[in-house]
Amino acid sequence: MKHISHGLRALLTALTAGIAAFIAGCTATPTRLPGTPPPDPHQITAPRVSGANNPLAYRHDAASHLYSQNAHRIFQGKLPAQLYAIGVLQVEVNSQGLVTSTQWMRAPQQAPEVVTEIERTVRQAAPFPIPVRMGHVTYTDVWLWDKSGQFQLDTLTEGQL
Repeated sequence: MKHISHGLRALLTALTAGIAAFIAGCTATPTRLPGTPPPDPHQITAPRVSGANNPLAYRHDAASHLYSQNAHRIFQGKLPAQLYAIGVLQVEVNSQGLVTSTQWMRAPQQAPEVVTEIERTVRQAAPFPIPVRMGHVTYTDVWLWDKSGQFQLDTLTEGQL
């Protein structure tokens, strides 16, 4: 084992960096909104690691994470033709999976309570999967909101009637 090929050395280096990033993320404290109770320490799990190498690929990991954190709020089946609100939100996630900023590309201005609820939902879902291949990521997704308060994300939508 004196001589390790260049390809194997690069693979081991990348693997070591990924493990280090994962361990660093495990010690992070998720962002919590003022007035919300601290999370139950028995329910905290280590953040997943995303192998995505671009924001579009990360968008799928983030959507899956949001669905897993909000399973009871996901609209099952095809959405109705008329939605209560549609919003386009850009989310920045740092190297520890924490949300560092959100920016509305298209806010559902007719439903300000939905704007507030989506922002709360995103921040409470932190930590997101750690973007180990990118370091940090800014991704965009479309929120499809039903009048029931349930939603789907465009990335994982089942479509509309």
